[in-house]
Amino acid sequence: MASKVLKQVSRVITAKRQREGGGFIVRRPLPASGFDYADPFLMLDHMGPANYGPGEAVGAPDHPHRGFETVTYMLSGEFEHHDSHGNHGLLKPGWVQWMTAGSGVIHSEMPSDELLKKGGRFEGFQIWVNLPAKDKMIRPRYQDVPPEDIPWFQSADNKTNIKVIAGEVEGVTATIDTHTPIYFLDLRTSGKYELNIPEGMGAIVYNYYPADILVGQEKTKISESQMAVIKTQGQPVAFEAAENEDGSDSKKEARVLVLAGTPIGEEVARYGPFVMNTDEELYQAFADVETGRFGTIPGSTERMRKTREANELRNKAGKV
Repeated sequence: MASKVLKQVSRVITAKRQREGGGFIVRRPLPASGFDYADPFLMLDHMGPANYGPGEAVGAPDHPHRGFETVTYMLSGEFEHHDSHGNHGLLKPGWVQWMTAGSGVIHSEMPSDELLKKGGRFEGFQIWVNLPAKDKMIRPRYQDVPPEDIPWFQSADNKTNIKVIAGEVEGVTATIDTHTPIYFLDLRTSGKYELNIPEGMGAIVYNYYPADILVGQEKTKISESQMAVIKTQGQPVAFEAAENEDGSDSKKEARVLVLAGTPIGEEVARYGPFVMNTDEELYQAFADVETGRFGTIPGSTERMRKTREANELRNKAGKV
């Protein structure tokens, strides 16, 4: 009798296309209807890809955060960030920023002057990661990591390459420090690979590339802009590049984000840019912003002007 195939994909979600920040387009598979939290992951946004003309690029002008972490991973284009604690940096292709908002910041994420002036391709991701109650009011922290400091794992057959942003793959360990055990991987394969995820972690897999991939021991097909919710059942998660439609032997490389983490298991109270444990803590966060306790960032009016003018330019050109 043939053994029963283990089912690891519990559901497949197609990302919803919507506007965020100052008007840029994202594809959002998390949260989704009936699935608003993949503990500890609160949100996954695929920003773009967008091809901006001169003067058209937009970002997210000044906005507050408290009680969680935002993780930005750039594929193309540039994002410049400022915050109310005086931090400033430029994220270029391949860079990762792991921002711990903690007790609270006012944050600005805008296209670089170069991207705004000349235009160009823009694509990346932003993931929101929850913090346990004991860490929600810690001091804000940034980890800005250039691509040369992010390690890669390569399989023995050279068909699978994994960028280890957080976590560990077969002895290749990320440099980023996380408050709870987390895996954040950019997995690219033109063959097959089985990924070991620690017991007790849930996982999600998002296909951000125009090539299908088969996920799980049961080989569920995940297409571009789809996310698979994984229950490992104590076994490695299988990944396999799908067969080409033309029947050729060489498979097109598939590319997915793999997010896995140990569930925090606490009550979540969230509204807009705040993620706390109780409604009372949310009310306090809004009050603290209103009374100026989060601080301000110089140049707010100029950033709003640039955003407004970029949107007007795109609207005149008939771009969405």
